[in-house]
Amino acid sequence: MVLLDDAPVLDKTALIGGCARLPLPVDAERLRREVEALPDATWDSPGDRVGVHRAAGAVFLRGHAPAEGDKPIDDRPALGALPYARTLLESLGAPPLRCLLARLPGGALIPPHADQGPYFERTLRIHIPVISHPKLWMMCDGLSYVMAPGEVWALNNSLRHAVWNAHPSQARTHMICDVLLSPALEALLARGERGLGRRVDHVDQEIAARTARRAVRA
Repeated sequence: MVLLDDAPVLDKTALIGGCARLPLPVDAERLRREVEALPDATWDSPGDRVGVHRAAGAVFLRGHAPAEGDKPIDDRPALGALPYARTLLESLGAPPLRCLLARLPGGALIPPHADQGPYFERTLRIHIPVISHPKLWMMCDGLSYVMAPGEVWALNNSLRHAVWNAHPSQARTHMICDVLLSPALEALLARGERGLGRRVDHVDQEIAARTARRAVRA
């Protein structure tokens, strides 16, 4: 197991900006078929539906949800059923830490937040869309992004970010992996496409309004 204390604190803004699309090929159909073949019971992961992420279901492929306590970051049984997902994780060329599938139901929101603490200061977050649609909005640092299946994205989760699934019924599933920086990944990031985010007024307004209503209910 990689000792996180040995990893440097990262300047994610210099490495990524807000979000960067990485030049890695993904067979989107193969990945989708693998994930859809998982039994429904696989999604009964304890400890994942807490805090800002409570709207999303999860299958942990490596490690455990932070709410489950201090547990080893190692391969979980579900990863053995997803050989192509494992190949994609290895293609990043970086030491992997936590990795999960996250499913956000139609109409659901993950409100604005920033991931803080020693773990997040030393890791990079990678999003690989499995099932998505054009009404799925990832917001980071005030800009909105549409991440499509077949793509790989680095997200600066140290900045304020949110997710809104604006489709009334279709769920979104992403493979989300935290990794340590390596020379191979740094080279990928240097070749990544930046400047793909844009301001979308109705997205900003909806996220702000729903976040305010959530705060009142709390």
